[in-house]
Amino acid sequence: MTLKRTLLTLSLIFSIAMVSQAQQFKALVFSKTAGFRHQSIPEAVAAIKELGKTQGFGVYTTEDAGAFNDENLAKYDVVILASTTGTIFNEEQKAAFQKFVQSGKGVVGIHSATDTEYEWPWYNKMIGAYFLTHPAQQTLRLEVVDQNHPATWHLSKSWMWFDELYEFRDINPDIKVLIKADESTYKVGKGNGDNHPMAWYHEFDGGRVFYTALGHVESAWVEADFLKHVSGGIWYAATGHPFKK
Repeated sequence: MTLKRTLLTLSLIFSIAMVSQAQQFKALVFSKTAGFRHQSIPEAVAAIKELGKTQGFGVYTTEDAGAFNDENLAKYDVVILASTTGTIFNEEQKAAFQKFVQSGKGVVGIHSATDTEYEWPWYNKMIGAYFLTHPAQQTLRLEVVDQNHPATWHLSKSWMWFDELYEFRDINPDIKVLIKADESTYKVGKGNGDNHPMAWYHEFDGGRVFYTALGHVESAWVEADFLKHVSGGIWYAATGHPFKK
């Protein structure tokens, strides 16, 4: 019995070590909503969990804003805001989130992460813009303007896509645009004109941020090119590769 227990203990230690080695980094997926709740959130969370398995990073999911404290956030390399909406943080949680970014960590915003925290100027600058409106869901041409980022390495210059197409206000001029909407290919709402960003990244307040406006529809979360787009953005925000200085 003693030998069996010893072997079992050694097996568990080995398994834990292997899991630890397999995790390049750890991601906290946060999908709390205080406004509109997207039906695609379960698909988004499930898909990111699967990306963690196939791409070798750890994933923890929650809708409890209490997870945003200094001690807990120190466990993670990247926070993924999966279609959050509305005012979701209190003042203490905001402070912890800011410290997380300032410590050199990463943030990924997906779709309605820009429809979040309208009364928090730091958040606006960090995420890159605020949601303004959107027309009916439809197909358009996305123009990939920067193919030198892991979120777009795999994409051609033109990407035909169907989604809910966000338009923005209060756009941070420092964001680095990866993908633009070609407004000549669909019926716009108010529009953003020739420079209509749909995905971007930037370094902000010591950390790294990637945002994609795509991902409203459930079908996006089983589409290979979109999943590569998201996983590349996560990898960049978590690690800084290939842009780490």
